[in-house]
Amino acid sequence: MKKILSFLAAMLFCCCSADNEVKAEEPTNTGKTLVVYYSYTGNCREIVNTLTSQIEADVLEIQPAEKGLKYEANNYALGTQLLNAIKANPNDASSYPAIDPVTTLLSGYQNIIIVTPLWWSQMAAIMQTYLFQSASQMVGKHVGMIVSSHSSGISGVVSDAKRLLPNVTWMGDALWINASNHSNRATLIENWLKTLTFAEENMDKMYITIGGQTQSVTLVDNDATRELVAALQSAPITVTLNDNNFEIWGSLGKSLTTKNEQMTALPGDIVLYNGSNICIFYESNSWSYTRLGHIDGLSENELRTFLKAGESNISVTLSLTSGTTAIKSVNGNRMEDRAYYSLNGVKVDNPSKGLYIKNGKKVIL
Repeated sequence: MKKILSFLAAMLFCCCSADNEVKAEEPTNTGKTLVVYYSYTGNCREIVNTLTSQIEADVLEIQPAEKGLKYEANNYALGTQLLNAIKANPNDASSYPAIDPVTTLLSGYQNIIIVTPLWWSQMAAIMQTYLFQSASQMVGKHVGMIVSSHSSGISGVVSDAKRLLPNVTWMGDALWINASNHSNRATLIENWLKTLTFAEENMDKMYITIGGQTQSVTLVDNDATRELVAALQSAPITVTLNDNNFEIWGSLGKSLTTKNEQMTALPGDIVLYNGSNICIFYESNSWSYTRLGHIDGLSENELRTFLKAGESNISVTLSLTSGTTAIKSVNGNRMEDRAYYSLNGVKVDNPSKGLYIKNGKKVIL
């Protein structure tokens, strides 16, 4: 199994004055890595620029809906007010400050790097809004984190991230960049990248076909999904599922290794129940399951339609992609002993500093 760079990594306390604000270009969704950041003073933007000089990534900047606010004024009165509102009711969407609409879907990315500021030992409220809104798209993603602050420790930001993203795979410890080491960020980031545990390429995607319509699924990495992928490499699996008021479910026809945990399954989640039953949710339910993955990019209404909620004897086919992924193709016979490839599988004749594939493994130059 191959590893893929996956970061939800960079959560940084970054800032940028309103007068100097520069919007990032709209992501193309062509890469495997996405850097998501919010910057208030400019520190996070500098970290993002340094990070993207070392890895290939698309960039998405999160912006507050209300511009020109001074969160630090009057001893951080406004910033504290926003954080306290979230803390009082963290499960209510209205507790979070509004941000500009984000249209970038995360289904095209296996790797996400988030760069966010620290506010009074907590994650900046603007970034908390984005993570709260995007949590369902991030299920099963591999995540890393960089936190930028002046001097405060980052444990509070790490706690916020784990609360907001309960169903991601954390790649390693968060990187802390503060005022005293900001100028040394290039070395810090380079060394940090080497410590991350990358996602495995062939565990990433599965496809579900129902009634002639096909949707991609982002898989988590565990024994059950490895066994399922191994079975699908021989042939697609077709099962008959039935509606259960909040899910469609039925026998998978085989038993997989369980790793049960008490969880609240969300719309789009796919889980294993009792080792041999597959459940696909269009509503939420709390129980002990083994997580398998999440259907990419569908709203609750779209899920109901796709899953044929309310019907019986629903024919569902599970399969792998018909082609190979970029990195998987690089790892085959075409790989030259001394050749370097980008994370998208493109041969690089004269590689500069950054992350590449060589002999089927990731290397950092």
